[in-house]
Amino acid sequence: MKKSAICITLATLALAGCNNDEKNAQARLDNARSMYEQNEFFAAKNEIDSIRILYPKEFKVIREGLTLMRQVEQKEAERNLAFCDSLIPVKQQELEGLKKGFNFEKDSAYNEIGNYVSKQQTIERNIQRCYIRSGVNEKGEMYLASVYFGGKPINHTGIKLSTQDGLFAETPAIPYDGGLNYHFKDLGNTTEVVTYQGEKCEDAVKFIFANKEKRIKVEYTGGKPYILYIADADKKAIASTYELAVVLSDIEKLTKEKEKATKKLAYLEKKLSGKKYKHLQKLLKRKAAPFAGGRLSFFIRSSSLFYNHFVSGVTFDCYQYNAGCCWH
Repeated sequence: MKKSAICITLATLALAGCNNDEKNAQARLDNARSMYEQNEFFAAKNEIDSIRILYPKEFKVIREGLTLMRQVEQKEAERNLAFCDSLIPVKQQELEGLKKGFNFEKDSAYNEIGNYVSKQQTIERNIQRCYIRSGVNEKGEMYLASVYFGGKPINHTGIKLSTQDGLFAETPAIPYDGGLNYHFKDLGNTTEVVTYQGEKCEDAVKFIFANKEKRIKVEYTGGKPYILYIADADKKAIASTYELAVVLSDIEKLTKEKEKATKKLAYLEKKLSGKKYKHLQKLLKRKAAPFAGGRLSFFIRSSSLFYNHFVSGVTFDCYQYNAGCCWH
């Protein structure tokens, strides 16, 4: 008798604990739904995640939380898409103004992506000259190039930039490879061009941009010593190229974010629609028996999504939502 009483007590306590877990999990889900309605998406997702961690056996609430999580992510994607759609035209207008000082160069036979080069720094205008030139491709990826022209080669592999107040920046070494580092001779003179792309030129570009009003010394490194001071026109061209690169990079990022948001929306809409289909299938199974041997069609005016569902010999032609039906 005493053992039976103990067992009943333990069972009652366990049942009470389960009921408390269900109530607490539901309370967190309700709180997450309230956050979602107030567009507090980050907080809502954290609250939904906490349900799975704190109440792993509350499967019904967890499933409802998964649906809510998808709704939250759907709203986030819609917000991100709207943000991109509003900002891309602004950036494109800014781009059109900046492009006026540049030539666009692209050889379709060899290049998939073209480059913008300042009109002050085209190769044709800078033959037989030592200088630092720059350019940026359509995706906003910038490059610097150190050009040397002289009677004897110096075999340089990098550059170090500095100002009189002790500030400096330098590029990593680019070994001779006939591509990013190449040399050629013409009429007894040597031309060397070393190109620093992406991250390899980032510090140097930002240094020039930040100190464009100062005198900037450039030391060619890796070979025989050579020094020049960047001409004002070249500093201006590099600074303009950097500004163009920032806008092109912003457009590239916004375009990718828009594509990502669009794909995510399509995925989430498919998942959420699938949830509705399953709910409709369960409803049809419960309602199928009275119509055995005949055919029942459900129609939705607002949707073109269509599929067949067979239940107990009954064919159902169903759209996304059950807005009406007819027996035939």
